[in-house]
Amino acid sequence: MAKSKKVNQFDLLKELKKHFGFNQFKGEQEEIIQSVLDGKDTFVIMPTGGGKSLCYQLPALVSEGIAIIVSPLIALMKNQVDLLRSYSDIENVAHFLNSSLNKGQIKKVREDLLGGKTKMLYVAPETLTKDENVDFYGN
Repeated sequence: MAKSKKVNQFDLLKELKKHFGFNQFKGEQEEIIQSVLDGKDTFVIMPTGGGKSLCYQLPALVSEGIAIIVSPLIALMKNQVDLLRSYSDIENVAHFLNSSLNKGQIKKVREDLLGGKTKMLYVAPETLTKDENVDFYGN
C-alpha cells in the first residue's frame, strides 16, 4: 500500500458501513486495521470466519495506491473479488491476475490498474514473479 493515513474511530466505522454495510467491527478488527493504517507490520491469525479479509481490504479502500494480495487459490481470489465488487459502487475496485485469464482479460486488468480504478489486486505467487508482471508492477 502506498500511503497509510490515520483514521479515527468514527471515520473507520463510517468507512466500514460505506464499503461493507456493517455497523460494527468484529473482535480485534478495528485495532488490526488501525495498526495497518498506521504503517505498522501487522501479523494476524484468526479462525475461519473471523474477518481476516476485512483487515486488509478496508485499509486498501481508504488508502492511496493499490494493495497486492498474494493468494495461491484461484477460487478464493475470484470469490474475494466478486464479494468486493458486490459491496462497492466501483465495478473494478478489485481484480485478480492468474493463469485463468486470457490475454484480453489481462490487458483489461492492467488498463484498470493504470487508470486508477482498482484498489486491490489478487495474484497467485507464480503470477507475481513472472518477468512481464514484475516489469509492469514497476511502472
